[in-house]
Amino acid sequence: MSKQHHYRIQTEWTGNLGSGTLDYRAYKRDHIISVEGKAPTIAGSSDPSFRGDSKRYNPEELFLSSLSTCHMLWYLHLASANGITVLEYVDKAEGTIVEDGDGAGRFTSVTLQPRIVIAQASKIEHAQALHHEAGKKCFIANSVKVEISYGGEVVLG
Repeated sequence: MSKQHHYRIQTEWTGNLGSGTLDYRAYKRDHIISVEGKAPTIAGSSDPSFRGDSKRYNPEELFLSSLSTCHMLWYLHLASANGITVLEYVDKAEGTIVEDGDGAGRFTSVTLQPRIVIAQASKIEHAQALHHEAGKKCFIANSVKVEISYGGEVVLG
């Protein structure tokens, strides 16, 4: 039997400088992302290449973060279920977007590169193999077109 889960967020544009979107340069791309009952809000903008604020998160970074954290959470669950003790997990995910001449674009590659420290030397190979299963389980990865590669390393702690 399948289950259904529903999520709701609010995105609020905060970049009106007084004249709205009268001109491409007349407004900021700033916005906040919030979920009712949760704090803090996430300060967002567009990528600086598109007149955004480099000090705020952009949608592309949040997309990568969603893929990375979904994979991590599934990986930690699978490690625990398989008797593998994870001591540290740090992912330095990377992604590439190709922009078309008309301004549209898409991610063409995403690579998750976690460095995972585990407690059992005898389980390093098994721990490495769990990436494949975590990738198949991740709801976010299952919802996108771009192929996701898994690199990184598992080491003894």
